[in-house]
Amino acid sequence: MAKKKQKKVRAAIEAANQVFMDAAGRGDAAGLAALYTAEGQVLPPNADIVSGGEALQGFWQAIIAMGVKGAVLETLEVEGHGDTAIEVGAYALSGEGGQMLDRGKYIVIWKQEDGQWRLHRDIFNSSLPAPGS
Repeated sequence: MAKKKQKKVRAAIEAANQVFMDAAGRGDAAGLAALYTAEGQVLPPNADIVSGGEALQGFWQAIIAMGVKGAVLETLEVEGHGDTAIEVGAYALSGEGGQMLDRGKYIVIWKQEDGQWRLHRDIFNSSLPAPGS
């Protein structure tokens, strides 16, 4: 039974990731921010923690303004723990004409809120070499 529940959690998270990818492709910062819990946080590289809906929307708007036109998320593993789940994945960000801008890995702690799986803690970092290295 536990395996079946894990598959169900993974499927729900993969579906939520598809909504995230669709919003990114539309350049919809408000839509991206709405996918987080009320206390959601992004822990981006080389920056402070971004907390709360307005700040999250501003963060994603800044990413879009930098030329990101699309995101691909690949779930590598999911562990469900009641109303929380931990996802490990890989991402790729693309710009105009599908040009690859960045690729890397992430961990998201998901929480169920109002019957929906929402991003609660989102940390990611690039797999590309740092500029100048």
